[in-house]
Amino acid sequence: MRWYEASFDCCLMASIVIFGCVSAGAQSAPPTHDRPWTSPFEQQIRTQNQSVALPKFTVDPNKAYSLPELVDLAQQHNPETRFAWERAKAQAAALGIAKSELYPVLGAIVSGEADRSGLLFDTSYVRQTTTTSELAVELNYTILDFGRRSARIRQEAAKLVATDFGFNDTHRKVIYQVEQAYYRVLSTTAQQQAAEANLANAKAVQEAAQDRLDHGLATRPDLLEAQSATAQAQFDLQSAMGAKETARGDLAAAIGTSASVEVNIEPITSLTTPDSLADSAEQLIDRALQQRPDLLQQVANLRAQEAATKEARAAYYPKLSAGVLAGQQYLYGFQEQFPATDTSLFAGSAALTLNWTIFDGGARRSAVAQAEANTRATTAQINSTRNQIADEVWRAYSNVKTAFRQREAATALLQSAQESYNAALEAYNYGVRNLLDVTNAQRVLAQARSTDITARTQVLTTLAELAFRTGDLLHAGAKPGKP
Repeated sequence: MRWYEASFDCCLMASIVIFGCVSAGAQSAPPTHDRPWTSPFEQQIRTQNQSVALPKFTVDPNKAYSLPELVDLAQQHNPETRFAWERAKAQAAALGIAKSELYPVLGAIVSGEADRSGLLFDTSYVRQTTTTSELAVELNYTILDFGRRSARIRQEAAKLVATDFGFNDTHRKVIYQVEQAYYRVLSTTAQQQAAEANLANAKAVQEAAQDRLDHGLATRPDLLEAQSATAQAQFDLQSAMGAKETARGDLAAAIGTSASVEVNIEPITSLTTPDSLADSAEQLIDRALQQRPDLLQQVANLRAQEAATKEARAAYYPKLSAGVLAGQQYLYGFQEQFPATDTSLFAGSAALTLNWTIFDGGARRSAVAQAEANTRATTAQINSTRNQIADEVWRAYSNVKTAFRQREAATALLQSAQESYNAALEAYNYGVRNLLDVTNAQRVLAQARSTDITARTQVLTTLAELAFRTGDLLHAGAKPGKP
């Protein structure tokens, strides 16, 4: 072994041993199952976590954002769209790598070697020193591979299409997430207003009970009953306010900012809702099966699996490749008792290589069987997804029809409850009805207000879900070419 090779090997071994010791101390499983894991590297990870750049954008506190404006903010700033975009870009790079196999590989080689050894000459050894340095260019090219490279290119191209559909599906989900949060804010805001009105009604009943008690026309239990109703209305108001704050946090998170940021939105009165659906359930299902990006993503994955099968079958055939190496060599030699000598020359080589695997223990046969099974599995998955999409659209369609009918019933219920409460309170003031009748009418009115709000927002929510299930949300809110 040459002295410099021995020295290099010793240094390499020492480096491997040191690196192994450091890695073993840095990465290990928790020592026990009953205690949380701690490590001196935990602080490094925490520090790195703090250094990760967070996307920042400003929400105008004085602006009331419409739903399309909120969707636009989410498509630009929600991390999910950025993640899906970068994945698509990575897959595009993978396709570029696959296409590069169609071209030759050209590389430059610079090498140097020094050798000192003893050469037996007659009955003694003569020390000999030689050095070689070389500057060369190497060209390698696959001439024929019976479709391996083209199959890989088709596979990566299909994966890119699938990733792009996944990117679109991410936008579909983000848009739906924003709409859900937006309608929850509208609903909870209206519920809070209804709770405030219920509290005002409860206080009016309590004041009426107090006035009748002061004039000897009511009893102490009547007043206590009214006070209990007021306390319940106050509790319901606080619950509605908490639900509203939670919904606002969900909306802020959906558009990609901190949940603590307050986002003002347009009131529910600015929205218009249809009274019926223009399309039948069959038309909606057909449209969903044509445009749902998650289904199209699976179809693109099927094309990738088919290309993978062709690549696996091509492995049965040989591969022909060519290689050329050409460069300038510089040689120097010295032996004791003789003068040194040196020279330079142009050297090169060319070769054709035919590789053909004759026996591999069934690896190629298993690879083909695996690829074909994956193709059949993807086909079955597509059929399952189609059935699932049809069921989702049908359910969403039925929910919209139900929401329309519930809205009509809730409107009538609210009108009736309001008239009943007004009549009960007026009759109580004249001493015709008792307080239990008034508090009961008040509870019915409070429930009717809540039901009316729920029914109105339920129409918007179910319409959004139907658009989500059919894929129409994507056409309404997506922005081509931007994350």
